[in-house]
Amino acid sequence: MPYFETSDAKIYYETHGTGFPLLLIAPGGMKSAISFWENTPWNPIEQLQDKYCVVAMDQRNAGNSSGQVAADHGWHTYTQDQLGLMDHLGLSQFHVAGMCIGGPYALGLIQAAPERVTSATLFQTIGRDNNAAAFYAMFDDWAEVLMPQMPDVEADAWSSFRENMYGGDTVLFNVDREFVAQTQTPLLVLMGNDLYHPESASRMIAATAPDVEFVESWKEGPAKAQAQDTFTQFLAQNTPE
Repeated sequence: MPYFETSDAKIYYETHGTGFPLLLIAPGGMKSAISFWENTPWNPIEQLQDKYCVVAMDQRNAGNSSGQVAADHGWHTYTQDQLGLMDHLGLSQFHVAGMCIGGPYALGLIQAAPERVTSATLFQTIGRDNNAAAFYAMFDDWAEVLMPQMPDVEADAWSSFRENMYGGDTVLFNVDREFVAQTQTPLLVLMGNDLYHPESASRMIAATAPDVEFVESWKEGPAKAQAQDTFTQFLAQNTPE
């Protein structure tokens, strides 16, 4: 299995197809891993591998990936892993598409390296809307499994990491509304509609970003097929020649 190793992490990844790169960031919250794409409305790997070089990855301490945990870790830690992987593969520019937690991750990539991200697709992004307890519980469920494997990590470090991820008051956790309003990267937003993926977060991006396409219905029936076509066209329109 292919791995990319940093000073504090070992990241499992897969590449499928050839062409302009597309980085996929899977759903699953803190457990974000390639396997979660198998249970989504459609699998972008299967859809796009004949047109793009699709790069999929397990985030650190999810799936087949592992890494250290520290008190100062947060969204930026994952951004460094993601950019490090693309550097490792020699891919200077790329599309990014993320579902669930992949929404904030994708926006974090734009914030960190706007010149590298040619477009971002956000499938039912997570967001804050009277649901903080659910995100803290999700983190705790993930951490509970890891803690016995990391006895040297103090309880305060876990608490700090948890707060860095899901504390504060910004709707999208790692970027604020002002950033969304200023980003020039083309966005495609497919709306969420549940506890972790509130409709309000998707609508905020759609109402705020200067270059955005918004899809409300996309998970089944004719709307699903139309959304797949919209996704394909969006990528093609924003792929450099």
